[in-house]
Amino acid sequence: MTKVLYNADCSVCNFEISHYKKYADEQSIDIKFEDLNKTNLEPWGVNKDDATKRMHVEKDGVIYSGVDAFIKLWEDMPRYKLLANIAKQPGLYQIGTVVYDKILAPALYYKNKLRTKGE
Repeated sequence: MTKVLYNADCSVCNFEISHYKKYADEQSIDIKFEDLNKTNLEPWGVNKDDATKRMHVEKDGVIYSGVDAFIKLWEDMPRYKLLANIAKQPGLYQIGTVVYDKILAPALYYKNKLRTKGE
């Protein structure tokens, strides 16, 4: 079984994961989605702050994060297998990793930090 660790308090993250969860449920795909705010993070090997910085996926006992996590998740869903194969292509993989690691993930993390600071 594939497990996905995500931040349900992040509106962008929650929107995207809700889409994947609905698709997985409709297709009876065995994927478990865990909100990092409501689950034990110890088996994931991350603390809450690190978990909010990137999406994590556990598959076959291996934990993936970032672009690799998305690829592992997409590989399990027929509608997204082509996207997973494209994302793995040399060049595209490196570009996707840089965009996720240096732009998207930090922007979402920062936005979430600002939101939670005001609560």
